[in-house]
Amino acid sequence: MPGQRSRRSARLTSPQALRGYAHPIRLTLMMLLRQDGPQTATQAAEATGESVPSCSYHLRQMAKYGLVEQAGGGRGREKPWRATAMATEWDPASPQDPLAAAAANALQLALAERYFELTARWVQAQPEEAAKWREAAQFGDTLLYLTAAELRELGSKIDSLLQPYTGRLEDPATRPAGSRAIAVLRLAFPALIARPRSTADPPP
Repeated sequence: MPGQRSRRSARLTSPQALRGYAHPIRLTLMMLLRQDGPQTATQAAEATGESVPSCSYHLRQMAKYGLVEQAGGGRGREKPWRATAMATEWDPASPQDPLAAAAANALQLALAERYFELTARWVQAQPEEAAKWREAAQFGDTLLYLTAAELRELGSKIDSLLQPYTGRLEDPATRPAGSRAIAVLRLAFPALIARPRSTADPPP
């Protein structure tokens, strides 16, 4: 039965699927479905501020790539959609496959813009938030010197810390009273702080 299979992660393997997902409205719709559960196009439009036809179109497009599916129920054209998985994965960009690399880069850039939007939204809303949420929120960065192996190990440790809480996304009954959807951004990469020199740059 579809409802009995694991819904932990969906993997995108083709450049077409990667490009198809790299759209700001689709990224927003996916976050909405994962956070709030099944939504009709009308409900999604009310939540996102997009039009109903636009939400309907983007949901159908994501269904082509196995990212969403009809959840059952509803009346007439008001059919609810749900995310097929609680996370999306894809292989890192590889120079051996230029098309896939370009598509993966486009998706990562779209996600980076989405992360910035969410961060900016929180910063702007922060003054009106309760003190307990302002004090609990995390905002900052740490510069480390790591080997590639240590960076992978760090990612595994972070995964282990998050694991006890991930089931709450899929099963609302496990969410404690007073809990909220929290965006935990995973960004750990070589810090290219110095701007790359161009041949047009004057000598120092």
